[in-house]
Amino acid sequence: MKKLDLYILRKFLGTFFFAILLIISISVVFDVTEKIDNFFEHGAPLDAIVFDYYKNFIPYFANLFTPLFVFIAVIFFTSKMAYQTEIIAILSSGVSFRRMMFPYFLGAAIIGVFSFLLGGYVIPPANQTRIKFENEYVKNRKEKGLEKIHMQIEPGVFVYMDKYRAYSGNGDYFSMEKYNEKELVAKLSARYAKYDTATGKWQLKNYVLREFEGEIEYFEMMTNTELNDYIDEQKARGVGNLEEFLIEKYKRVASPFSAFILTLIGVSLASRKVRGGMGLHIGVGIALSFGYILFMTISTTFAVNGNMNPILAVWLPNIVFAAVGIFLYMRAPK
Repeated sequence: MKKLDLYILRKFLGTFFFAILLIISISVVFDVTEKIDNFFEHGAPLDAIVFDYYKNFIPYFANLFTPLFVFIAVIFFTSKMAYQTEIIAILSSGVSFRRMMFPYFLGAAIIGVFSFLLGGYVIPPANQTRIKFENEYVKNRKEKGLEKIHMQIEPGVFVYMDKYRAYSGNGDYFSMEKYNEKELVAKLSARYAKYDTATGKWQLKNYVLREFEGEIEYFEMMTNTELNDYIDEQKARGVGNLEEFLIEKYKRVASPFSAFILTLIGVSLASRKVRGGMGLHIGVGIALSFGYILFMTISTTFAVNGNMNPILAVWLPNIVFAAVGIFLYMRAPK
């Protein structure tokens, strides 16, 4: 690496992490303001607020805002370099535009790996603690769960649960039926079922028989390994409606990859002097960022409703914006 590479890389990562730190600080302030009444009303301990909630709140929102602030960081410091004629000096010295992109893509790779590890292995267990805290002390929304669950867990053995609440691990009206060909030979019924995370087993209340092992988790609280295992297990059981889990799986790869695409667009846009100054570059950058987020939201909605393949829905925004990035790169000053 040359001094130029280190110079650009420091500007890239420094601007990105400063922007993330700034937006997270603002988010924490607004979140405290919004929830402080709930904390006092439900008697939330100070150490739980700090270590159970906000310590896990920060990585979640940092990763959520990463694609947007990669773009804004690139636009901001590259525009500043362009208006200080640093880009002209770099290209005039014999460095090609393609070569100048190297430290940008290196920075995007660092941020992409950072985002992948956060989203796949750090944030899911953190979400378990954060969501549990919200359910206990905030109560600002009803607990989401799965309803009318019916699946085959092995040949001839079927289970049914009227409703399962993933955050608390509680389920209502559980039953398990065993068939010999078409004849019902055994049935277990229970009014309540609860998954015990300490023992890894289910506890049944008001039961007739007791024999069941299994696990249904909320995808935000699964690591990559757990998510892949869960999807494979449900497919083996013949369970449908896995679109949300598949979208989460593919998104954890597609989102870090977007750092490269948005970096390419940002450099290609901001490296040229235009009338309107840095403000125009930032305005166009923010518009494209929100366009990317809107595109992702719409395509994943179609996938959840079963109208689009999940992997296509997640990667389509990257494909379209990669084409935009290549077009802008071809028009960038050389």
